Amino acid sequence: MQIYLPIAEVSVNAFLLLGLGGMVGVLSGMFGVGGGFLMTPLLFFIGIPPAVAVATEANQIVASSFSGVLAHFRRRTVDIKMGLVLQAGGLMGAALGVVVFNYLKALGQVDLLVKLCYVVFLGVVGALMFIESLNAIRKARKTGGASAARRQRSWVHALPFKMRFRTSGLYISVIPPILVGICVGILAAIMGVGGGFIMVPAMIYILGMPTKVVVGTSLFQIILVTGFTTMLHATTNYTVDIVLAVLLLVGGVIGAQIGTRIGVYLKAEQLRILLALMVIAVCGKLALDLLLQPSELFSLGDAGGH
Repeated sequence: MQIYLPIAEVSVNAFLLLGLGGMVGVLSGMFGVGGGFLMTPLLFFIGIPPAVAVATEANQIVASSFSGVLAHFRRRTVDIKMGLVLQAGGLMGAALGVVVFNYLKALGQVDLLVKLCYVVFLGVVGALMFIESLNAIRKARKTGGASAARRQRSWVHALPFKMRFRTSGLYISVIPPILVGICVGILAAIMGVGGGFIMVPAMIYILGMPTKVVVGTSLFQIILVTGFTTMLHATTNYTVDIVLAVLLLVGGVIGAQIGTRIGVYLKAEQLRILLALMVIAVCGKLALDLLLQPSELFSLGDAGGH
């Protein structure tokens, strides 16, 4: 069933979009990521212009993350106080990111730079996460499954403006969470991602949060930041395709509930290594598309495009 997307100006199979939304929703519920790191490149692959894919995917992330976080609220695995601090930084980062995105769009280089950002970030994060997950699995086997204790003191604890986060059992400075939030907000605006693939490792290894509250808190933070990003893109760039967004939303909401239930049965190290493998696979496909000569060397674009 082909459906025409008015802003993207292409026709796409509606069931394909529902399926993609559902698949990414499952990942959102399992890993605590918005799923944009996977969905946005998939939209590139099926012919959606990168500018439209970035802006519209931010909208889909809101729904899948909201659906996923409801299940975590019921389990009380969301640190609301930490989430609000991360959101404060995220809103600042999103505003800055949209300014950068608009500047790149005016230069006509936004498509190339968005794809390059994906290759670099996904490659680095995927490789680091994969190596760390393998090491964690080896340590767990050597210690008979007992998890290693988190470091009690680090540079994070030496910073001023400390705040107590009771759900996470932390007493740390608010500066690192705000900086992490700003970075994720910039990524949300430029790459159309919730930033979970950066946020989840940062919350575990930099902030020292327990794995059981990381997923829910990450989803909680993603909701407001990506919602704000969508609004900015819709009012400044006019690149949010509502038809595309609705189809992705329906699939994403259903998939997130399924993913949350699946995630309960997997260990933290297994979740991280699966996520790392997916990140590396998407990075490889994007890199190949940039390096290999396309079948059609010329394409028609808008007046302001490249």
